[in-house]
Amino acid sequence: MIKPAITACLVIFGLSACQSNSHQAEEINLLGSWYIESALSEAVINHSPAQITFAEDGKLSGNNSCNQFFGEYQQDDTQLTLSPAGTSMMACVEVLMKQEARVMKAMPMVTNVALSKSGKLLLKSEQGANLLVLSQQQD
Repeated sequence: MIKPAITACLVIFGLSACQSNSHQAEEINLLGSWYIESALSEAVINHSPAQITFAEDGKLSGNNSCNQFFGEYQQDDTQLTLSPAGTSMMACVEVLMKQEARVMKAMPMVTNVALSKSGKLLLKSEQGANLLVLSQQQD
């Protein structure tokens, strides 16, 4: 009678010790400035000023190809929301204006973030599509 009870306790203890937190996602460090490489599956124009900066206080700023923008972001592990609040209103060449429109359209659609094996930041939709692909700016 005691032997089966001890065996059951050992099995339960052993199984609980095997549990790990590896299924929990590790929060990705967004802080700093990132070049925008693509927006809505279209590569940005070479030497475009498109970039996003994530500040420690939850502020978001950057250049959407032609104009400056600002706003806020919230991150909880791999969940991410971008809330652009305003932008400057300068006119640019048409190709940059179209690129700017893609960047601004993509930002509020972001719900998740992932880091690629090559270190690129992938800002994704709820369905998992890459909305913005970013690379870290080196100081």
